[in-house]
Amino acid sequence: MALSDLLGVFTGLLLTLFVFSYLLGDNALFRIAIHIFIGVVTAYLVVMICVSVIWPQVILPFFSGDPNQWVVIIVPLVMGLLLLTKAWRRFSGLGTPVAAFLVGVGAAVAVGGAVTGTIFPQSLATINLFDLRAIQAANQNVPWEVMNGGIVLVGVVSSLIYFHFGVRASSSGVVERAAWIEAIARLGQVFIAIAFGVTLAGVYSAALAALIERWQFIVNLIFSFLQP
Repeated sequence: MALSDLLGVFTGLLLTLFVFSYLLGDNALFRIAIHIFIGVVTAYLVVMICVSVIWPQVILPFFSGDPNQWVVIIVPLVMGLLLLTKAWRRFSGLGTPVAAFLVGVGAAVAVGGAVTGTIFPQSLATINLFDLRAIQAANQNVPWEVMNGGIVLVGVVSSLIYFHFGVRASSSGVVERAAWIEAIARLGQVFIAIAFGVTLAGVYSAALAALIERWQFIVNLIFSFLQP
């Protein structure tokens, strides 16, 4: 094994043990490992931004000799410089319009992505579950697939109704949702809880797989040094 490979293996072993030390409680070794991880990720992102964004899209166009590209680059460059003023309280007002613009664009992208990437595909997928021709063409059990589609439809509708917050005052003066909306919302709450439970199980499964991989790494490393 080359010296560089040996140093990499021992570095990985030490960082793994530092992270495992958290089982004994929060300590300096665990914080060192976390700080190294954050520093490496930050440095990697900075390098990628410089290589993939700043250099090819900001610096190189100024040396291309095309005035049209200069006009396109100057506006985002000025906005970026104004955004840096948010680091100083005295000049932070200069970067407020830029920050507001970024928040607006981000919100628009998030809403558009949610509509076109989640709501519409989810609605179409729910509708397609009742496509009898497609079910028969796939040689699937029609009653079973229709029942499965019905469960999905009930889950989607009840989950959406759970987030309906329209209320009205009852005869007793209590502000509450309509009884039928509340009943369906409770059913939707069950589907949401199941979805969160499945998501949490997936997270724990991924964490467990990572833990097993790290233990296997340590065991293989120990046996590799014990072999003659």
